[in-house]
Amino acid sequence: MAGSIDPAHQVALRPDPIHQFELHSLVPFGHIGNQQIAFTQSALYMFAAVAVIALITIVATSSRSVVPGRMQSLAEIFYEFIADTVHQATGDEGKRFMPLVFSLFMFVLVLNLFGMIPYAFAVTSHLVVTFGLAALVIGVVVVFGVMKHGTHFFGLFVPSGVPKPLLALLVPIEIISFISRPISLSVRLFANVLAGHIAMKIFAFFVVGLFSAGAWGLLFPLPLFLTIALTALEFLVAALQAYVFATLTAIYLNDALHPGH
Repeated sequence: MAGSIDPAHQVALRPDPIHQFELHSLVPFGHIGNQQIAFTQSALYMFAAVAVIALITIVATSSRSVVPGRMQSLAEIFYEFIADTVHQATGDEGKRFMPLVFSLFMFVLVLNLFGMIPYAFAVTSHLVVTFGLAALVIGVVVVFGVMKHGTHFFGLFVPSGVPKPLLALLVPIEIISFISRPISLSVRLFANVLAGHIAMKIFAFFVVGLFSAGAWGLLFPLPLFLTIALTALEFLVAALQAYVFATLTAIYLNDALHPGH
């Protein structure tokens, strides 16, 4: 029929905001049961993030001049910013955790910014990645807390000044609250990145669809401006979520240094 749309072309024009989050095997290693073990694009981007961070750090600190250049100034700004965050959350004792918090901040920030590149893969949109980072933080809190304070660390779950009959109720609540920390820490980052990229993909499809249909005038500029504004917002969210992750990490590490209420 004249003027009809090819079904294959019609399917291609349908928005598929979830397709961008699919993992693809780059180097297969084999199977464990029914589960394939492979080097995916997610791992590739994580290695690339580590390489970029290492390169920037090496270049920025190579001269160590009294009057810093642009790269050194940028590195010092990031370092002092995270150092102040850690100090405010943990005090002077928290300096030992500065390398960990700074590394997590830079790692999450670079991965978030990688995800903003067109056709790039958003690693932090996968819950398994963000939960792995959050589990690392909580693991450090527990291990260091027990090593430093012994059994006194578990006083973290016993509120002070509370009548003993209420402890049977409050202690399980405190334990559940502590266990929920890696869940909330990981879901916060994962959900913000996932929702933002889905919204950008949908609005971008509206722009392409209206442009293809020749819908100029009043209809075309609105989704275009919304897409631009949403993209700018996602850059802000990428930096903000890295900062939130680093700040909450510092707050949780404070419990390892100063357990108890």
